[in-house]
Amino acid sequence: MRNPQLNRHGELTHLITTEGLSRNILTHILDTAETFVPLADRDVKKVPLLRGKSVFNLFFENSTRTRTTFEIAAKRLSADVFNLNINVSSAAKGESLLDTIANLSAMQADLFVVRHEASGAPYLIAQHVAPHVHVVNAGDGRHAHPTQALLDMYTIRHFKKDFSNLTVAVVGDILHSRVARSNIHALTTLGVAEVRAIGPLTLLPSGLEQMGVRVFTDMNEGLKDVDVIIMLRLQNERMRGALLPSSHEYFKHYGLTEEKLALAKSDCIVMHPGPMNRGVEIASSVADGKQSVILNQVTFGIAVRMAVMSIVAGASA
Repeated sequence: MRNPQLNRHGELTHLITTEGLSRNILTHILDTAETFVPLADRDVKKVPLLRGKSVFNLFFENSTRTRTTFEIAAKRLSADVFNLNINVSSAAKGESLLDTIANLSAMQADLFVVRHEASGAPYLIAQHVAPHVHVVNAGDGRHAHPTQALLDMYTIRHFKKDFSNLTVAVVGDILHSRVARSNIHALTTLGVAEVRAIGPLTLLPSGLEQMGVRVFTDMNEGLKDVDVIIMLRLQNERMRGALLPSSHEYFKHYGLTEEKLALAKSDCIVMHPGPMNRGVEIASSVADGKQSVILNQVTFGIAVRMAVMSIVAGASA
């Protein structure tokens, strides 16, 4: 069965998830992003790859970093960018998601960047748009956040050069994290030697071992000799019931401090998709420390999102 993100030529025409994408496709995105990184240092930061194209940012959930970097990325590709304010749009008056998409498509939309609280919403949209219209998932429910995973992969490759000998730890609220799922799929596809999931049992989903992940509930044990640490925030808005005694207790056992970081390799890098909760999942001294590459992630995110949009919009029907 053909991957619904690919056209009949095997080219990426939508980006919905990292799951099922080949190593070649992931590497092609990272290589393309690398060509865009130097743009940030140029006086004129634009290339004409999407000139004449209309990109609609549809964020049904709040976002600062993701929406802004997508907007910057689209403008650097010379696209016309439209940010839909969902709170005052017809969607807030009861218009269905597909009717919203149909109306915007009638305004000659070429690419939709979609963040939605419902898992599967971007896939649903991709199934109903015309063949020349493309969809990029900017985060859907607890399902996937593929461009965050890709910018994380770019960051890891930038600092570590090669994936094959790395041990990567994903720490925190993995149960509710779309970033964790997308990262695990990307890391295993790119050939990382070992992926570890660290967290309390209440925040670890079943089936991680089947995804090729080693599971740890003891953070000190899980961080031993790792090369990369990806911290996750507590997804309080997605939790049902009390899964933790308190944020103070969580930080005590699963917050990344300088003492816990010292258990990893001396050149270990620390990552976080944001927004950070300092003193809950990460200490400020670590977030702002010399091993932190969190702000590099944000910078690289623009180039990665440029790469994704230029690739999907360049694919034929």
